[in-house]
Amino acid sequence: MVDLSINCAGIKSPNPYWLASAPPTNSAYQVCKAFEKGWGGAVWKTIGEPVMNVVNRYGSVDYNGQKILGLNNIELISDRPIEVNLKEIAETKRLWPDRAVIASLMVESKRETWHDIVKRTIDTGCDGIELNYGCPHGMSERGMGSAVGQVPEYCAMITEWVTEVSTIPVLVKLTPNVADVRFPGRAAKKGKANGLSLINTINSIMGVNLDSFELNPSIDGKGGHGGYAGPAVKPIALHMVSQVAVDPEINLPISGIGGISTWRDALEFILLGATSVQVCTAVMHYGFRVIEDLTEGLTNWMEEKGYQNLEQIRGKALTRIADFGDLNLLYKSVARIDESKCIQCNLCYIACEEGAHQCIDLIPHDGKNQPKIRENDCVGCRLCFIVCPVDDCISMVRVDDGSEAITWNELMKQLPQPLTWEALRQFQKKHGVEIH
Repeated sequence: MVDLSINCAGIKSPNPYWLASAPPTNSAYQVCKAFEKGWGGAVWKTIGEPVMNVVNRYGSVDYNGQKILGLNNIELISDRPIEVNLKEIAETKRLWPDRAVIASLMVESKRETWHDIVKRTIDTGCDGIELNYGCPHGMSERGMGSAVGQVPEYCAMITEWVTEVSTIPVLVKLTPNVADVRFPGRAAKKGKANGLSLINTINSIMGVNLDSFELNPSIDGKGGHGGYAGPAVKPIALHMVSQVAVDPEINLPISGIGGISTWRDALEFILLGATSVQVCTAVMHYGFRVIEDLTEGLTNWMEEKGYQNLEQIRGKALTRIADFGDLNLLYKSVARIDESKCIQCNLCYIACEEGAHQCIDLIPHDGKNQPKIRENDCVGCRLCFIVCPVDDCISMVRVDDGSEAITWNELMKQLPQPLTWEALRQFQKKHGVEIH
């Protein structure tokens, strides 16, 4: 039997899937409905100072027939009174004692204000607190959200204010709008946070109307920057989660966020160190019902691989991460085309000829042009594999025997310094490879 239950920084839930702090967690009605469907936890829509939202607050990137590849929003924190939210948090936790109910908080940067909201939040009986240091729009202009998360000193200071009085786990939600996410992560650790959530949304402008010159979305003719989320941000989120996960100065549990739409996405976050995963855009697009595929897919994969619980796989991909200087320069693969599957669209030829290394020829065959790869010239860049529209038509095949390996860092120790082109050519000739 597969056990999907988790303990993330002291917050327990029957599965790793939490709703992220966002419109789907704006009320007890929504959160309870999500729990009925099977969600393991929910981070309540951020509560704090009074706000007033604008109309037309979402924008999307649609591409090649896919709706909401990326979602931009300029919605603020909850526009309902704190008292109402706290009452509903308490009611929800009472009705669903086995689910994780986490309160997301954001107030002005005053110690007494944070102490007050934290104490009131604890009284609801919720399982944990998430500090919103990530919101990149609206609240940041008031000195909150990413205005805090972008300054490690502020991040550490406010986190410490919270942990001074909190008797429940505290997660710090990090902004991706920084040069290096490890610094605010270390600051949260310094402030005695119990765990980290990342990433929050990415600062963005979605587009410009070419007729009216208005931004998308437009509010009475004007627009601005907002928070970008959805499937398109997943690679950025995976990178930042892994950065935090391998940093020895942080060493905190992670709740992974950013473009999670399928169980495969969730599993990638777990393999890179996340304990729980938070979902928003997929729910806004398809509804709470996506939890069925999320739990079923993850369970089936674990059964197939022989894993009983998530701790057995958490972080298993982290050892695969390496700096460029530690990659094997003598590893060699080339592209090969399965002609029985090739539809002669010639996209591989165009990509290679004009965007890569000119090692594909077009050979007349039965009235069409059949692409042929010159393996001796192929540098293994993988562009043709990426652009090919037919699954498994082009494959990358390893052609070195694996008997030798050398990294750039090792190479620099062997060759004369400063490095010359002639020395590099001699190395290439010796090993029968080209380094591009």
